[in-house]
Amino acid sequence: MATLADIGVSAAINLLSAVIFLLLFAFLRLQPFNDRVYFPKWYLKGLRNSPSRSGAFVSRFVNLDFRSYFRFLNWMPEALKMPEPELIDHAGLDSAVYLRIYLMGLKIFVPMTILAWAVLVPVNYTNDALEAAKMVSNVTASDIDKLSISNIPLGSQRFWTHIVMAYAFTFWTCYVLLREYEKVASMRLQFLSSEKRRPDQFTVLVRNVPPDSDESVSELVEHFFLVNHPDNYLSHQVVCNANLLASLVKKKESKQNWLDYYQNKYARNRSERPQMKTGFYGLWGAKVDAIDHHVSEIEKLSKEIAEEREKVLNDPNSIMPAAFVSFKTRWGAAVCAQTQQSRDPTLWLTEWAPEPRDVYWENLAIPYVSLSVRRLIVGVSFFFLAFFFMIPIAFVQSLASIEGIEKSIPFLKPVIEIKFIKSVVQGFLPGIALKLFLIFLPTILMMMSKFEGLTSLSSLERRSAMRYYIFIIINVFLGSILTGAAFEQLDSFIKQSASEIPKTIGVAIPMKATFFITYIMVDGWAGIAGEVLMLKPLIIFHLKNFFLVKTEKDRQEAMDPGSLGFDTGEPRIQLYFLLGLVYATVTPILLPFVVIFFGFAYVVFRHQIINVYNQEYESGAAFWPSVHGRVVTALVISQLLLMGLLSTKQASKSTPFLIALPVLTIWFHIFCNGRYKSAFAKYPLQEAMMKDTLERATYPHFNLRSYLQKAYVHPVFKDDDDDDYDESLSENLESDSEGVLVPTRRQSQRNSPAVSRGTSLALPDEVKHAEP
Repeated sequence: MATLADIGVSAAINLLSAVIFLLLFAFLRLQPFNDRVYFPKWYLKGLRNSPSRSGAFVSRFVNLDFRSYFRFLNWMPEALKMPEPELIDHAGLDSAVYLRIYLMGLKIFVPMTILAWAVLVPVNYTNDALEAAKMVSNVTASDIDKLSISNIPLGSQRFWTHIVMAYAFTFWTCYVLLREYEKVASMRLQFLSSEKRRPDQFTVLVRNVPPDSDESVSELVEHFFLVNHPDNYLSHQVVCNANLLASLVKKKESKQNWLDYYQNKYARNRSERPQMKTGFYGLWGAKVDAIDHHVSEIEKLSKEIAEEREKVLNDPNSIMPAAFVSFKTRWGAAVCAQTQQSRDPTLWLTEWAPEPRDVYWENLAIPYVSLSVRRLIVGVSFFFLAFFFMIPIAFVQSLASIEGIEKSIPFLKPVIEIKFIKSVVQGFLPGIALKLFLIFLPTILMMMSKFEGLTSLSSLERRSAMRYYIFIIINVFLGSILTGAAFEQLDSFIKQSASEIPKTIGVAIPMKATFFITYIMVDGWAGIAGEVLMLKPLIIFHLKNFFLVKTEKDRQEAMDPGSLGFDTGEPRIQLYFLLGLVYATVTPILLPFVVIFFGFAYVVFRHQIINVYNQEYESGAAFWPSVHGRVVTALVISQLLLMGLLSTKQASKSTPFLIALPVLTIWFHIFCNGRYKSAFAKYPLQEAMMKDTLERATYPHFNLRSYLQKAYVHPVFKDDDDDDYDESLSENLESDSEGVLVPTRRQSQRNSPAVSRGTSLALPDEVKHAEP
C-alpha cells in the first residue's frame, strides 16, 4: 500500500515529467520548422503564413531571437485571453462548451476542497481508529488514511459531520449543474439563431423507405413528400452504397503517396532507381522497380474506380431505401424531422440530417432492418468486454505492486526493497500500468459503435463515450476498489469471522484513494502535459514533410491538427468527477489533485482548441445532456457508497438520513431534463420561423436549390474528373425549373397523385426513370 512518502515520490516523478514536457513544448513551438505542428488551425483558416524564408539559412529552422525564450510561458496567459463569444466564432460551440466541462469541475471542486479541508480533515485526523484496527487485525494503513473516514471509530457521533457535508456537497453540485445546463441551453439556442445558413438546417434524413414494385426509391420519395409536404418540399438525394468505391479511392490515394515518396527518393539520388518487394508490407515477395510498380497499380485502380462509379450510378441495386430530403424553409424541415410521417411508425422514419461533414457515409448503406440485430450483438459484446476485462485488470494491478512482483519475480526482491525503488513501484507503477492497459479500449469501443450503424460522427463519439464511461465505472473504479480490497486484505478475510468481513471492506474502500491519487498524477498531470507536446503529430509531420511534400498543397495536407476526441476525452473527465465526488467525504486529501487536473487541463485544452484542433463537425453542443447525466450518475454513486460505508461503521442512527439524497438527486436530474433537454433534441418552430422570415427579408433572391445541390452528395463524387454526375444534376435542376411534370408509373393510386413535380439530386436521369 502506498504511503505518504510513496505519494511524494510519485508526485515528484509526474511533476518532473510534466515540467520536461512543458519545457520541450515551449522550446519546440518557437522553432519556425514546427510552426505548422503547433499552430495548424491558423493555417487552415488562412490567417497565418509560413515563417519568412529570407535571412540566414539557419533562421528558417531555428528561432534566433533569444528574447523570445525568456517569454516561453506566455502561451498560458495567451490561451486564457480569448473571450468566449470570440472562441465560439473561432472554434465552434462544441469546442467552447467542451471547455466548460473543465470550468464546471473547477466550480464544483474548488469550494468543495476548501470546505472539506476546513471541516472533514480535522475531524478525521483527530482520531485513532486505524491504530486500534492494526492491533486487532492485519488491516494495513498509511499516514494518508489517517485523514480519511477510516480513522473514525465505529458508532462515533462524528459521522454526522460527514452526512452534513454530503448534503452540502450534493446541493452545491446540483446548483452548479443547474446553472451550467441553463447556460449551455441558452448558448445553444443563441448559436442556432445566429448561425449562418447550413445545409442541415433545411435537410432531413429519411430511412426505411418502403419498397414498391412500380417506382424506384427516388420516385417514391419524391411523390411521398410532394403529397405530404406539398408547400415545403424542395428536393432530395437518395443514398447510394458507395462503400466499395470509397475504399478503392482511399487505396489509390495511399498508392499515390507511396509513388510520391519513391519519386522524391529517386530525385535525391538518381544513381539507382528505388526497389521494393511486392509481398506483405514489403517484407517478402519479388523485387520490382518501386516507381513502375506503383504507377501500374494506380492505373489499375483508376480503371476499377471508373467501373465501380459507373455501377453505382447506373445499378438500381446500389440505391438504399434512404434519402436526404431538403425543404424550402427551416420551418418545413423542423416539422418533418420532429413528426411521424406515416400510419406505420416503422416506415418513413425521419430525423435531422447531420451536417455534411458529420455524416458517416459507410453506415448509410446498412439496411435499416439489420440495425436492431447489430445493436443486440454490440450490447452482448460490450457486456462481456466490460465484465471479463476486470480479470486482466485485476491481474495487472496485482503485479504492479510490491507483493505481486516479489511473487512473480522472486530474484528482484532485494532490489525492490530499496526504499526509493519501493516508493516508485507503489506510487507510480500501478497508475501507469492501468493507463497502458486501457490504450486500445477507445479503438475497440469505436469499432463497436460503427458496427452498430450510427450515421454521424458525433453520434458515434457520443455512443463510444457512453460505453467508455460505463467501462470506467465497472473496471477502473469499482474493479480497482474491489480487486484491490480483495488482494490487499486477503489475509484478513481468511483469518477473521464472516461478520467482520464487511467492516474490513468498509475500511479498505477509502484506503484505495492512494491508488487513485497516483493514477490522477500519471494521467491528469503528466498525461495532459504530454497532450500539449503533441510528440506523435510532430514526428509524423516531419516524416511526411521530408518524404512526401513537394508543393505547398502537400505541406498543407501533411498537417494533422486532430480534434477534441469526445469519445475518449469526456469519459476521462467524468472519471475525475466520479473520484472527486466519491472521495470528497471519504478521503478529502484526493480533492486537491482533482482540482489541479481541472485547472491544468483547462489551460492546455484552451490552447489546443485555439491553435491546434480542427473540429471535424459541429453538433451545437448536443452532447451536454450526456455530460450532465454522467455527473449526476457520479453523484448518486458517491451517495450510495457513502451509505454502504457508514453501514459498516455502526452508524445505524445517522445512515438513514442519507436515503433522501439519491432520491432528491434523481428528482433534480428529471427536472433538469424536463426543463432544458428539449433544447438539445428539438428545434423550436418559433425559432425556425423567425430565422426563415429574417433570411427572406435579407436575401430575397437567394437560390436555395443551388446551395443544396451538392451538399449531401457522397464525397467520392464531389471531386470526380468525370462530369457525368454533375451533368445529371444540372439536367434535373433545369427540368424542374422549367416545370416538367414527372408522371408516376404506379398502377395503384392509393398514395400518390397522378402527376408530381420535384427533383432528385443523387442520380442521373436514366437511373431515376429506369423501368423496375
